[in-house]
Amino acid sequence: MATTKSTTNRKTSPCSSSTRTTTKRPRSTRVGPPRGARKLAEKISGEKKVAPSKRSRKTEKKLALTAVHLPPLEGRSASPQAREVALLAAQAGLDKKALDVEILDVCSHIDYADLLVLMTGTSDRHVASLVQGVEEELRQKKKLKALSVEGLPVANWVLVDFGDVVVHVFREAAREGYDISRLWRDASRIPIPTRVTSATGEGIR
Repeated sequence: MATTKSTTNRKTSPCSSSTRTTTKRPRSTRVGPPRGARKLAEKISGEKKVAPSKRSRKTEKKLALTAVHLPPLEGRSASPQAREVALLAAQAGLDKKALDVEILDVCSHIDYADLLVLMTGTSDRHVASLVQGVEEELRQKKKLKALSVEGLPVANWVLVDFGDVVVHVFREAAREGYDISRLWRDASRIPIPTRVTSATGEGIR
């Protein structure tokens, strides 16, 4: 009698062709908001930073350099040394034919300087010459060196920082455009004598 081998308990290999089935992987789904939703939300909420315009950048620079937006400071006054430095800077500008020389007392308005010296040059070379003249005058008379000089070599608006005294040398168009004199209309003006006198009362020649 022929014996037949039972196949009921035969294990099939998982890799055999009889049991292998091809399953299609589902396509990956995008997690998060749909495309464009973030930009739309930013536009609605106004949280997205928009690049400032040229005019707003100009206004920000003006406010940063003049600080007219700061609240008034009480109990501050310009020192005699600061007044002497400002007067020497103004006189140096006048010696170089600077126009509209002014000294503004801003010690009660800002804390980074006591006095601002404003002057105007007729050209970029004239502005550079004024800056050089101011630096030489204070270096010779007071052995004082500028902490920083900003605006050269363009020489449209040059800022010379002497600590308590900041000198602004403008081209005519730049001074009219920024109009610092009008912005500081509440600041008192220090008269500029024809002969600058030191804090000790001795004449400076």
